[in-house]
Amino acid sequence: MRIICISDTHGRHQDVKLAEADMIIHAGDMSEMGTRAQITDFLNWFSSLDYQYKVLIAGNHDFFLEQATSKEIKKMIPKGVIYLNDSGVEIESLKLWGSPVQPWFYNWAFNRSEKSICKHWNEIPDDTDILITHVPPQHILDQNRRAESCGCPHLTVRVEEVKPQYHIFGHIHESYGILENNGTTYVNSSNLDFLYEYANQPIIIDVNP
Repeated sequence: MRIICISDTHGRHQDVKLAEADMIIHAGDMSEMGTRAQITDFLNWFSSLDYQYKVLIAGNHDFFLEQATSKEIKKMIPKGVIYLNDSGVEIESLKLWGSPVQPWFYNWAFNRSEKSICKHWNEIPDDTDILITHVPPQHILDQNRRAESCGCPHLTVRVEEVKPQYHIFGHIHESYGILENNGTTYVNSSNLDFLYEYANQPIIIDVNP
């Protein structure tokens, strides 16, 4: 299955140069300030895309998706869009799991304490094929422009236990790219640079069930 990976579009989704694929995955930060209007605009665009499967999670900028009730979110997610929030889906024998949480950082959305975030990561099923988080694991495509490692160490531990085929994330714009380590291919699919300018093309992966 061919999958196109994007992330951190921050309201610049119309600038993304898309290619043919079976599935599109957005790894969070669809909006700039997380208002309902911004998220609705993104969802309207995302749902209109010509992919058989459309999967997304929220990110730390997407405030409304943390503040809204489950009923409100269910109502606003368009038909044909799969929204994962500490939840999973199986698509053509591929098991996907998505989570928006991140270690506590100022007053952004989906912040979690160290104790709390471990509970989230422990929910990741052992048989996950494709893991989607907003935050990177520590020391994997997670350096900012000051060469600081900004990923979550507890996520690193859990990913090494689960060993998914792919781990797709974003959040740290400066570490866009793809690498393989210990059997897992890591994808930082951030489309904007640290100045929030469109700079990086979507990353395409081919996944075997």
